[in-house]
Amino acid sequence: MQLAAIIVSLVLIAVGVALFGRAILQIYRHMRLGQPVPAGTRTDDPVRRTVTVVKEFLGHTRMNRWGIVGAAHWFVAVGFFSLLLTIVNAIGQLFKADWILPVIGDWTPYNVFVEFVGTMTTVGILVLIVIRQLSKPGKPGRKSRFAGSNFGQAYFVEAVILIVGVCIFMLHALEGAQHHVDGYEASFFISYPVVAWLKSMDVSTLQNVTYFFAGLKIATSFIWMITVALKTDMGVAWHRFLAFPNIWFKREADGDVALGALQPMVSAGKPIDFEDPGEDDQFGVSQIEHFSWKGLLDFATCTECGRCQSQCPAWNTGKPLSPKLLIMSLRDHAHAKAPYLLAGGGKTMEGEEKGTEEQLAGVPAGALAEAERPLIGTLEENGVIDPDVLWSCTTCGACVEQCPVDIEHVDHIVDMRRYQVMIESAFPSEAGTMLKNLEKKGNPWGLAKKQRLAWTKEVDFEVPVVGKDIEDLTEVDYLYWVGCAGALEDRAKKTTKAFAELLHIAGVKFAIMGGDEACTGDSARRLGNEFLFQQLGQQNVEALNMAFGETGDDDGDSAAGDGSTKKPKSSKKIVATCPHCLNTLGNEYPQLGGDYEVIHHTQLLQHLVDEGKLVPVTPVEGIITYHDPCYLGRHNKIYTPPREIIGKVPGLRNEEMHRHKERGFCCGAGGARMWMEERIGKRINNERVDEALSLNPDIVSTACPFCLVMLTDSVNGKKNDGKAKESIQVVDVAQLLLDSVRTPMDPPADEEASADAPEPAPAK
Repeated sequence: MQLAAIIVSLVLIAVGVALFGRAILQIYRHMRLGQPVPAGTRTDDPVRRTVTVVKEFLGHTRMNRWGIVGAAHWFVAVGFFSLLLTIVNAIGQLFKADWILPVIGDWTPYNVFVEFVGTMTTVGILVLIVIRQLSKPGKPGRKSRFAGSNFGQAYFVEAVILIVGVCIFMLHALEGAQHHVDGYEASFFISYPVVAWLKSMDVSTLQNVTYFFAGLKIATSFIWMITVALKTDMGVAWHRFLAFPNIWFKREADGDVALGALQPMVSAGKPIDFEDPGEDDQFGVSQIEHFSWKGLLDFATCTECGRCQSQCPAWNTGKPLSPKLLIMSLRDHAHAKAPYLLAGGGKTMEGEEKGTEEQLAGVPAGALAEAERPLIGTLEENGVIDPDVLWSCTTCGACVEQCPVDIEHVDHIVDMRRYQVMIESAFPSEAGTMLKNLEKKGNPWGLAKKQRLAWTKEVDFEVPVVGKDIEDLTEVDYLYWVGCAGALEDRAKKTTKAFAELLHIAGVKFAIMGGDEACTGDSARRLGNEFLFQQLGQQNVEALNMAFGETGDDDGDSAAGDGSTKKPKSSKKIVATCPHCLNTLGNEYPQLGGDYEVIHHTQLLQHLVDEGKLVPVTPVEGIITYHDPCYLGRHNKIYTPPREIIGKVPGLRNEEMHRHKERGFCCGAGGARMWMEERIGKRINNERVDEALSLNPDIVSTACPFCLVMLTDSVNGKKNDGKAKESIQVVDVAQLLLDSVRTPMDPPADEEASADAPEPAPAK
């Protein structure tokens, strides 16, 4: 038995190591098929990136949000790497049953560690096996995050870990039995009952049992290694290696997720000059090899855990998009097409074949067939990604927020959209109306510029306009960026007027643009029209810089050449009621030369309430539930200010929806979906409102004009159907605060005399 175990084990070790080395080289070559990334964007601040990897692995920062799953996975992951010496120990035990590691083999701290981590790895994988079975697709259907995952591969990996865990435990207990442990010892604080049972066996039996478990452990480990080496697209296994570089090369060195700003469009790793693009510039992604090497690494790293899928608003409402299945499809396509690309295959911008017949002669037929598949195409066209999948995304960021290995789903989806919009002109027809309106009128509704200022005539105080009432923004504290919705959409205009009135009450000096500003371009960019975004953005940056007192010939000196003193520059503070404007102005306009300090209106209102400049006094009775806008919450991590404001309004009882904050559910308007019909499955806004109505609230509140429109439409529809009480309101947090700040009754007669007295100047 011993000899057979030695021979089989040594053969498996040799074959496994050789194949695994070849597999690593193969994966490296596959990654190099992708496009380069802009210099320094993935390798800046290496120390911080290394700390991020250590923090995410040891802290399991994303996984531990899932409770017991995170804890179980932590032991499995840590056990895999920290117990590697047990393989060496098992090899030694094949040759000499009572062999232990030199130096540390009889060191109590090491033995306690092996005992504890080995046992908890086994317990951890048992927990994960049970969870997978309880969540198995079938009756739950789309409710299972494992729907669409490769169950056979998962079962294989789970069985390997379980067998290896049992072997580690038994071999450690056999050490105790063979080294004559007479009583309880800390080194065997869990396995001591098994040690005591094994000690009753004779020496020959103990040795044979040792050879069996040592051989089983080695065989299982290296059969696993051979299997994954032969199948390099097996994400459920390879993620335990690829996750480390994928996290290290993530977009943000500080460990933040790839949300907020979209990345500038690049071709061959260099930003595209939209004023004078190169003849060979690639606009967006139309072939798998057009993704960057980091994109290909993303696809290969997917572990098929389905956390992204479980949080996706499209998947949860019956749409064909699953972020997990999208990444898996791209991974499988990249893997299948790789032999063709490695042989020199591919297509030029004109669609001509790159590789010669001689180069492609040895390419497998399957790879040649895969190369003919369009990246975006229907089932009839044999496309890799169906157009309905691509256009179902709201770019809410739930997938990116939840992914434990930092896959950047939204960036990849937008890259594919860019090619479809800018080269193929293939996108939902109703979105075309929005794009035309942006091009011609500078707003999605196609309304005249003068209407941007119409709301100012509906308030009973003066709203200063830059260039008309004030020369520039040096005269005020904030520029209030009203945005298209806030200026032109009737429901959003209520928020605009409420916020402006609150600023007026608090004595905050603010001004607005004069109506010549355009849409920030958020919807255009996320739809995929990067060229239009650049146009709108450059126009706005020029207007903003001028409004902030910057001119092209300003050298920054405090005094002019003739001895006169220049006007000081504004501090570039902008407040926005729209999270999409906030995100674009603050996170994306720096790409265009506009560097501003941008805050959300709820942040400023919270500050004013805390300072006592706004005092909520009038009770607003009832139950309220707050909906987190995706571009305020996940994309910009602003969760507290709206809740703080709601908490200060007397009479309200806040009830959180099941899905809130980081796990908040989208309203359905992001990613330019505001301008597209929702024809597949349940409407996302109806799903969200159903969740809100389950709390029987009197008020549904939010802090985004897009969310306000979507939630209001759904609530009104449910009122008409008798599924919601008539008294329920959908309001912005600013409207709610204004209702409470307003004086509840007329002032007493003895105070009327002083009512016309001038207000004291605000403190400086």
